[in-house]
Formats: sequence, structure tokens, C-alpha cells
Amino acid sequence: MVAFLDLPRRQKACSRISPFPMRASFIAAINQLCSERSVKADDVLEAVRQAIATAYRKDFGNKEQEIRVVLREDQDMPSVLLIKEVVEEVLNENFEISLKDAQRVKPDSEVGDEIEIDATPVGYGRIAAQAAKQVIIQKLQESEKQSLFAMFKDRENELLSVTVTKVEPNWVTLEVEGMAVSLPWKEQIPGEHYYTGKRIRVYLDKVELTGKGPQLRISRTHPSLVKKLLELEIPEIRNGDVQIMAIARDAGMRSKVAVKSTDPRIDPIGACVGQKGVRIQSVMEEINGERVDMIEWSEDPIRLISTALQPASISAVIIVNGEQHLDEEGRIVKKRAAVFVEEAQRPMAIGKKGQNIRLATQLTNFELDMYNYEELPAFKAKLAELKGEEVEVVMLAPAVEGEEAAPASVEVAQEEKKAE
Repeated sequence: MVAFLDLPRRQKACSRISPFPMRASFIAAINQLCSERSVKADDVLEAVRQAIATAYRKDFGNKEQEIRVVLREDQDMPSVLLIKEVVEEVLNENFEISLKDAQRVKPDSEVGDEIEIDATPVGYGRIAAQAAKQVIIQKLQESEKQSLFAMFKDRENELLSVTVTKVEPNWVTLEVEGMAVSLPWKEQIPGEHYYTGKRIRVYLDKVELTGKGPQLRISRTHPSLVKKLLELEIPEIRNGDVQIMAIARDAGMRSKVAVKSTDPRIDPIGACVGQKGVRIQSVMEEINGERVDMIEWSEDPIRLISTALQPASISAVIIVNGEQHLDEEGRIVKKRAAVFVEEAQRPMAIGKKGQNIRLATQLTNFELDMYNYEELPAFKAKLAELKGEEVEVVMLAPAVEGEEAAPASVEVAQEEKKAE
């Protein structure tokens, strides 16, 4: 890619040697570099200028000199110019030139002018060219890193379509628009099978520029992956008629998504589930069959807590602490609520390994304590004694005898699909 830097030997009779010929082959090489590495042509030319200046300082000058390298398409070679200030008395030869010497170069020079002196060396050989080659390679690598960083930085918090290229025990290597990215095991959906050539979507959480180049922090377990997939599949969410208010996720197992409608004519749950559940099924298939429960958002915390704990039927809720705050010792006191259920509803309310109440806690931002309904009077009396005031208990309508509480809409859709 930089073979044009390997220069043929020239006869000593030549008055000047051009290590970087500005002919069509040079321009073609620059264009090829730009195309293959997604680098701007201006960045490459600047790298060439710096390379020539570095090589000149090494072999012919010193690091204190101010050097300007000029590259023109109509010239066979670059020009190396020393920049000096015209002075009456020279104190530093690296930066200054006497008026008398300056007028030999430019007759109309005056004290205080900046003058350019052509210092292009004769016999600019292979050693200088090789030194410049290494600098160019380095500059191109740096420019490529910056270009990739800029390309992905503006795409944080978005979905990326990727292809699996390699599968290892602890990570999966993915190809993202020609760039290799690792998906560590902790960001993989538990139980998901990856194989070479598989196409998946990942969530781009963050882009960081490190010494090794841009690092893409991608995930298949992030809650926002579900949000972005819902936006992709559901037009009402994309255009703002339905808003996602909160998401709680246990990756690979279950997610709860709270939505509300900004248009009274639109049912937010029905819009997300779709006819016969086709919309929500598309999202679930993308995340390896993970169950997604859609619930309707409410500004009333009691109603939200009750809905978030579906499919269990909740008998009563007491808001113990309605606002998160700091105690006297500066510790965070989270919002807290006591939930009372009939004994038969308790397993559903808690869920397998505590999953249902854990997700409801994440969704509502309330610490939820589960009690049997029989404990309500004693709990109410104890809390009133501690607070020194009457405690409000919100009683919720029990389920009709012989029926369970209405399940999440996605479950209804799944049942309809099975029945069909």
C-alpha cells in the first residue's frame, strides 16, 4: 500500500532527487489509501508532509528548525522550506536570518519579515524515504482510528446489525461494518447459540477511544436493546403515539415494558402486541425467544405496582415511603411499598426464583415487600404506631372467584396464537 516509498537509485549527476514523485502513480496510491482505510485525502497528505519534515530533521537539520513542506500536483517533488525571521542581528540561526542574507534570497526583504528558504536537499536517499514511510504508516493508523471513532461515536445508543465471524468459549467476535468487535460472555443472552455467519442485532452502549483504537461497548443483554427493537417493529412507538416509560429485563428469560399512549384513540398494549401477537413475536424472536410482557403505564404508583406484578392478583398496597430521600446519616432511603396478596396468589406474585417481583421492583422503582393478606391489619397498626398517624391502605378489586387476574396482553396474544 505504501510501496511507492521504495525509491530507485538515481545517478549522482542528477541535480535533485525526488523521493516522492508527484505523478499519477503517487496520486493513485493516495486515493487507494483513502479508499481502503476510509481516511480523508487531506489527512494522508498532511501525514506525508510531516514524514518528509521528520526525515529532513533527522538527516539534514535539527529538531528546532521550523520547516514547511510544500506538495503540489504540478511538481515532480516536494519542496522543503526553512522558515526564518529577518533580523538585524542573528541570535539563533535556527529561526533567524540577517537582512543581508535574506535580500540575497528575496531582494525586497525587510526586518521583521518571514522568509522561506528552499532547503530541499540533494541526494535525498533511501534512508530518509524509509524513515518517512514509517511515519506515514503511523499517521495513517492514527487517522484511521480517529475516523472510525468519529463514525461510531454519533451512533451510541443505537442498534447495529452485525455478523458472527468467530465463536470462542468466553466471547464472540463480530464484524461491524468491516470492523472486528468482541461480544463478551456477560453481554451475551444466556442460552443463545452463536455460529459463524449468523446475523444478529446488538445495542451500541458506548464508544471509547483507547491506545488500541476505538472500542465499541456492545450488548445483547442491555434493557435498551428491547426498547430499540420495539421502536424498530412498532410504528406507533417510532412516531411518538406510544411512549416507552420503563423497562425491566432479565436477559434471556423475561422483560417487562411499561408503555402509555399519547393519543386517546390508540390502545398502547394492542399497538405493541399487534394482531395475533405478530409484532411482539418479532421482537421476542430477535432476543432468542425471551418473553416480553407489555403493561400499561400509570402515574398512580398503586395502579402501576398492581399491574407490574401481573399475572398475580393484588389485594392491597400500602405506600410506606413515596419519595426517595437521604436519611440523617446521608444514606439513600428508597421508595418502598408493602404488597398484600392471598396465599394462592403469592407464588405468581413472587415468580420463579423471585423473578416477577424483582422485575416489578425495577419497573416501578419501588422496593416491594410481599405479605399475605391476613397480615394486613397487624402491619397497618404497626406502621401507624411508627408514623404516629393513620396509614392509608388502598384496597384493590379482587379477581372474580375461580378466575386469575387478567394476564399481560402479550400472554393473551400467545394464547390466541396457540388456539389458532
